[in-house]
Amino acid sequence: MTEKEAGTDLAANLIHLDIKAVNERWGWFMALGILMIVLGMVAIGAPFASGVAVDLLVGWLLVISGVAHAIHAFKASGWRGGLVQFLCGLLYLGVGVMMIVNPVSGLLALTLTVLAYFVVSGIFKIILAVRMEHLPQRGWVTVSGILSLILAIYIGSQFPASALWLVGMLVGIEMLFSGWAFIMIAWAARGSEQRGASAPGSEAGASGTSAA
Repeated sequence: MTEKEAGTDLAANLIHLDIKAVNERWGWFMALGILMIVLGMVAIGAPFASGVAVDLLVGWLLVISGVAHAIHAFKASGWRGGLVQFLCGLLYLGVGVMMIVNPVSGLLALTLTVLAYFVVSGIFKIILAVRMEHLPQRGWVTVSGILSLILAIYIGSQFPASALWLVGMLVGIEMLFSGWAFIMIAWAARGSEQRGASAPGSEAGASGTSAA
C-alpha cells in the first residue's frame, strides 16, 4: 500500500467515525441548534447588550493572553525575545482592560475592525474577479465585493451610532445560521439512523420469505 493510499484510507476512516458519532448523538446537535437559534434571536433583538457581551468576552481573552505573554517573557532565554513578548503582553493587557472598563470604546474599536474587514474584503474580491478572467462565477464574486463595499460605506456613514448595534447584530446572524446548520445536520443524521435501523428488519423479512 502506498503512502497516498494509506492517507486516503485514514481520512475515510476518520470521516466514517465522525459521521457515526453524529448519528449517535443527533439529539444533542438538534438541541444545540435550537439553543443557538434562540440565542441568535435574542442577540438580534438586543444588539447593544449582545455587543457588550462580545466586547467583555474579547476583553477578558486579551487580558488572559497578555498575562500569558508576560509570564512567558520572563521565561524567555534571550532578552530581545523576552522584551518583545513583554511588550506584546502589555499591549494585550492594556487593550483588554480598556475594553472591560469602557465597553462602549471597545464596541467602537470592534466596529472599526469590522468596517476595515469589509473594505479590504470588497476590494480584494473585485481585484480577484478583474484579474482572473477564467474564475468560475466571476460575476458573483464581483457582486459580493461591491456589496461588501456598500455595507462598509453604510456602516461608516452611521458611525459611531452603528457601534451600538453592528457587533451584536452580526453575532446574532451568525448564531442563527450556525444553529440552522446544526439542525440540518441533526435531521440528516436522524434520517440516516432510522434508515439503518429499518434495514436489518427488512433483510430478515426478505430472508424469511425466501426460506418459506
